Amino acid sequence: MPRCQQHGGTGKAKRRNPVIYADEKSDTPIVPGKLANKERPVGRSVESVEERGVTKGNVNKPPASRTQCREHDASMGLDRIRRVARQDKNVRFTTLLHHITPDLLAQSFYALSRTAAVGVDGVTWREYEKGLTQSLDTLHQQIHAGAYRCKPSRRVYIPKADGRQRPLGIASLEDKIVQQAVSTVLSAIYEEDFLGFSYGFRPGRGQHQALDALTVGIKSRYVNWILDADIQSFFDEIDHEWMLKFLGHRIADQRILRLIRKWLKAGMIEDGCRMPASKGTPQGAVISPLLANIYLHYVLDLWTRQWRTRNANNAMIVVRYADDSVFGFQKEQLARRFHAELQQRMNKFGLSLNASKTRLIEFGRFAAQQRKRKGLGKPETFDFLGFTHCCGTTRQGRFTVVRLTVKKRMRATLAALREQLMKRRHQPIPAVGKWLQRVIRGYFAYYGKIPANTP
Repeated sequence: MPRCQQHGGTGKAKRRNPVIYADEKSDTPIVPGKLANKERPVGRSVESVEERGVTKGNVNKPPASRTQCREHDASMGLDRIRRVARQDKNVRFTTLLHHITPDLLAQSFYALSRTAAVGVDGVTWREYEKGLTQSLDTLHQQIHAGAYRCKPSRRVYIPKADGRQRPLGIASLEDKIVQQAVSTVLSAIYEEDFLGFSYGFRPGRGQHQALDALTVGIKSRYVNWILDADIQSFFDEIDHEWMLKFLGHRIADQRILRLIRKWLKAGMIEDGCRMPASKGTPQGAVISPLLANIYLHYVLDLWTRQWRTRNANNAMIVVRYADDSVFGFQKEQLARRFHAELQQRMNKFGLSLNASKTRLIEFGRFAAQQRKRKGLGKPETFDFLGFTHCCGTTRQGRFTVVRLTVKKRMRATLAALREQLMKRRHQPIPAVGKWLQRVIRGYFAYYGKIPANTP
């Protein structure tokens, strides 16, 4: 294994001894002129093989003992990863598994929901906590010895606002812990790579930031056309081989890649039958949001940025949250061209646009005037992250974007409220009032937020 990083796999390779790969499909790095450990002559140092000077200082000294503040050491290691990833966008990290420590596993355990549904193992968060130290030490040893085996996810269904069922995969508790730890390490790399218009499942970002960015972009740029794009069954259609190839651009640690491959291939358990997975990643898995962002980073984000620079002279707005994206254009011809080429791009990587949800509409500050001149009535609307976006005006007559709760989601919420009130009709009125107060607060915390103003 080449030492293309310093301090535990977080540095650059030396220019005189670059890492070379046999071909584009190979994940095995080759260092020219370096002998295997068993083939190295006795007395010949590693430094001489790698064309480095002999190490000075503490060669014969024992390694430093562990400090008491292991969490600080772990965070320092991840900080080094972030720094190297930020400085060199082409570096491949060869040694990452050693960052999966018992302390990081413990942090990952406490980052999980205490009341989450159990997987096929039937182990709850509270039960696992009773013997946490011993369990995590055993899990850590299994991971580093290659003895860790992931379990298939348990398939469950939750209702959607349109009445359909959304399939979810509930992983076992130990799988969740390991996935959370791997996500923490990989996020230190990929958060330096992800582009600014990607908002889904990223630390410090959320739906409201995406909604505000869209509103400000429409109001401050020359946007006359909106392409509301939705990918058909995105999480179910992710191609495993493409996923691993994309990861290989940054990750050269085969142990990490093997873990991810195990999770992708683990499959589902439904009605007592195991269904192997040939594609897709289960919604509900801890690592699925990060894998989805990595997949779309290479399939959509980088391509969109390049297309915008070459064809739209950067006069184009983009906001993506997971598999939902909104694109804004000044000219209809440019928007239709992007729509056609986007479909071709998706098809290349095993994806497709949802024809019923992907729409190109006239929207913006001049949409009302243009449609009135054509005799087409009011501008159309589009839905994004639970809000219906409409063309409106302020009291001063200026253009603004009006956000309303999506009607079908509002109807579904009211129906669920009526059902719950019927179940609670025998409870004391103060108890029902306290519960209803929490529901209303939660609703207004999301849907009652005032949109951002144009800077």
